[in-house]
Amino acid sequence: MKILAVSDVVLPQLQDAKYLERTFADVNLIISCGDMPPGYLDFLSSILNVPLFFVRGNHDGNYKPMHPGGDNLHMRVVNYGEFSFAGIEGSVRYNNGPVQFTEREMRLNVLRLMPALLMARRRGKGVDVMVTHNPPQGIHDIPDDHAHRGFEAYLRLMRWARPRYLIHGHIDTWDRRKVTQTVYENTTVININPYHVLDLADESGTP
Repeated sequence: MKILAVSDVVLPQLQDAKYLERTFADVNLIISCGDMPPGYLDFLSSILNVPLFFVRGNHDGNYKPMHPGGDNLHMRVVNYGEFSFAGIEGSVRYNNGPVQFTEREMRLNVLRLMPALLMARRRGKGVDVMVTHNPPQGIHDIPDDHAHRGFEAYLRLMRWARPRYLIHGHIDTWDRRKVTQTVYENTTVININPYHVLDLADESGTP
C-alpha cells in the first residue's frame, strides 16, 4: 500500500490535478498529519479517488464547521486493507488556541488509546502507522521553541505499542540538513512535512 502523507504546507504542484494524477497514480490512501485546509484535503482525495485519514493540527480549529471528507483518526484504531492506523491530534500547548495539549493531557490521551493499541498487538499484529501532528520528545522537535517541543508521552506509546511507523508534521523541513527519519525502539519516525510517500511494502518509504 502506498500512502501520500501531507501536513502544514499547501504545495502549488499538489493543487495541479494533472500533476497529481501523473505523479501519484499508484497511491492508495492519503493521510494528513494536520494543519491542512479541508478543501485542499478534499481536492487531493477526489482527484486521486482514494480514502483520506487525518488528525488535526494546532491550526485546524475550523474543522468543526468545515470538516474534510475523510476519517478522523484521533483516539481511534482503524483498519484499511491489510493495515491498521491510529492517531492523536494536536500540538504542545503554547497559548489558549484550540487543539493543543499539555504533557499531562497528552499522557492521558495515550493511556486512553493504549487498550485499543494493545488489542491490535494481541490480535497478532500491532498498528502499522501511528499518525500525529506533533513529534515525540527529542525526535525531530525543537527543544528551545516551546511551541515545537515534542511529547514525551509519544516515547511511551512507541515503547508500549510498537507501531511500525509514527508519522508527524508540525516541524518545517526547509533546511534540507534536518533529520527527518529516525528509528526509535521498533518504530520508524518520519517527519512528513510537507509531504512524503510511504510504501508499507517498503521499510524505508520514499520522500
